[in-house]
Amino acid sequence: MLFIIIHISSFPQSKISSFENLSAPEKFWVIFHPFKAKKAFYISNDAVKTTDSICKVNVLDNDKNGGQADAFKHSFWIARLTQDLNRRAAIKLGKAHEKGNYKDFKKGKLEDGYYPDMASSEMDLYNNEIGANIGAENLDKERRTLIEILIKEIQVGKMKILKKDKLDNFLTCKGVVIPKDSLVGKWENEKCLISSNSN
Repeated sequence: MLFIIIHISSFPQSKISSFENLSAPEKFWVIFHPFKAKKAFYISNDAVKTTDSICKVNVLDNDKNGGQADAFKHSFWIARLTQDLNRRAAIKLGKAHEKGNYKDFKKGKLEDGYYPDMASSEMDLYNNEIGANIGAENLDKERRTLIEILIKEIQVGKMKILKKDKLDNFLTCKGVVIPKDSLVGKWENEKCLISSNSN
C-alpha cells in the first residue's frame, strides 16, 4: 500500500475546472455554495487523478466505466468532500452531478467517453452514499488512510458495480450479454448492479 501512496502523491495538481464546463445543476450548487466551490473543484480534480493512480497499481479492476475504479472515484470524491466541506453539501453536489448526466443524456452527450444511463447513475449515487458515510466516520483521517479504507470496502463488496464479462460487455442480471448498440440512446436498460467484489 505504501507504493500506492507514494505514486499518488507524485501527481501534479491539475487546474480548477471552469464554471462554463459545469452542468446546470452543478452551476446551481456552486451559486448556493460559493465559499465551498473552489475546494470542491480541487477535490473533484484530485479524485480523477487519484483514480488514475490507483489504476496503475492494480489493486482494483481498473474499470472506470461501471467497475471498481469507477466505484472508487465516486466514493473517494464524496468522502473527501464530506471531510473538507460537510456531508450534506457533498451529497448535494453528487446528486447535482448525476442530474447533469441525465441532462447530457437527453442532449446525446457523453460522460468520460460513455453514454450516461440510469443504471450507472444508480451505481454512482449508491457509492456516493458509502463515500459520504466513510468520510463522516473518518473526518480527521489522512488522505492515504481514506484511500486504504475505500479500497478495502470495495474489495469486500460494500459498494456497487455493473455486471460485465471478461470482454467488457455489460450483462443482464441473468448473465446475458447486452448488445452495445442496444444501449445507445436509452436511459433505462438491462444493466445489472452487483456487489463490488463480484467476479
